[in-house]
Amino acid sequence: MPYQFAPPTDAALPLHVIEAAALDAWLDGQAPEVAAWVRLNGFAGKIGQALLVPGAGGLAAMALAGYGSARERARGHFALAAAVAKLPEGTYALASGLEGPERETECLGWLLCDYAFDRYRKKHPRAVRLVAPEDVDAARIEAIAAAEAMVRDLVNTPTSDMGPDRLEAAAAELAQAHGARFSSVVGDDLLEQNFPMIHAVGRASTTAPRLIEFRWGESGPKLTLVGKGVCFDTGGLDLKPAASMKLMKKDMGGAANVLGLAAMIMTLKLPVQLRVLIPAVENSVAGNAFRPGDILTSRKGLTVEINNTDAEGRLVLADALALGAEEAPDLMISMATLTGAARVAVGPDIAPFYTDDDDAAARLAEAAKAVDDPVWRMPFHAPYEKKIEPGIADLDNAPEGGFAGSITAALFLRRFAGDGRYMHFDIYAWQPSSEPAQPKGGSGQAIRALLQAIPGIAAS
Repeated sequence: MPYQFAPPTDAALPLHVIEAAALDAWLDGQAPEVAAWVRLNGFAGKIGQALLVPGAGGLAAMALAGYGSARERARGHFALAAAVAKLPEGTYALASGLEGPERETECLGWLLCDYAFDRYRKKHPRAVRLVAPEDVDAARIEAIAAAEAMVRDLVNTPTSDMGPDRLEAAAAELAQAHGARFSSVVGDDLLEQNFPMIHAVGRASTTAPRLIEFRWGESGPKLTLVGKGVCFDTGGLDLKPAASMKLMKKDMGGAANVLGLAAMIMTLKLPVQLRVLIPAVENSVAGNAFRPGDILTSRKGLTVEINNTDAEGRLVLADALALGAEEAPDLMISMATLTGAARVAVGPDIAPFYTDDDDAAARLAEAAKAVDDPVWRMPFHAPYEKKIEPGIADLDNAPEGGFAGSITAALFLRRFAGDGRYMHFDIYAWQPSSEPAQPKGGSGQAIRALLQAIPGIAAS
């Protein structure tokens, strides 16, 4: 089965994971013919190297995987996965090497080697399976791998098959699988139930805008996750150029990552009261599209001047955050593919986040390092508040000048998040080039770090 470890079996081939600097010492402990074979085949313990060592009767006796050096591993993720891609099909069991905190991360990388987006073009993944080491939490790693695969599938699917209605169906399916209570508000009912900005952004699409919600868990801290579900972003009347529109199927990456995090939480039964809110829209062009210069009134009552219809994500999130804040959760988290400024600041690999809570930030940073899921704290810089106050309305959705775009967007969202503990993630949700266990395409970002950190943050 994809994203699952192989059951223990005597037929599993022993696998030795060897750092380059440790190779000579390892060879000294082997039979002369093994050492000769390894040297003859040029195995040097480099990342990405793999080698079968023959035994009696011409059968493989063991397999070797290169693990490079700590410095080389720091330049990427899932170093063992680079060798997995070169191992023959079969079942393997770790025999030596790969000790310490990297063990679970590398086992996760192995499972993620199974991933292939094959909805439109069938692919045949190689059956290279790993027996779960006894000292790892196999169920947790499997849950994380399956959730990551779900995130990738959601983001990779084009809007023709992942519009607001299909995103709702995916959320409903996840909720049903875990016994969560699901509901949604669709179309003009958004106006009746006071979600005016979600309606305004999505009303020009042929697929009605909606607010998706589900709840799970009866006890523990209240945790609310809010994900931006802009299933395609043309830019609206401030139309994007063609090159900027190419990847806009991924503008629901915040929603996909929130669903992935929720899947992990529910599968692993974290002791929280979970609430998931996803404003799902398509930002399209039509005669009823919202316009530059319009002033919208939000659920919270704050008015927003529209200076660019391409800054729509913060508008739909604002109504959802206002709803979430009404219950005063112990922790509220928003995730969104919100600004290009965040990519300029930290690139595609790091998830920038904002919070006023130093303890939460420290816990998250520690968790991110432990699970190799990089994040970076950005400032809610108060002097920039005036940039989002245009004068004609309470707020401006697209301040002029172009400076600090990610920070001003985060400050905008904070106005709607209430007075409780709040964290905002301005993610990319896309892997721009293929790496071991990380093919080009949709990607989970910061959700492994959050899974690790949430119990401590929510309970503190």
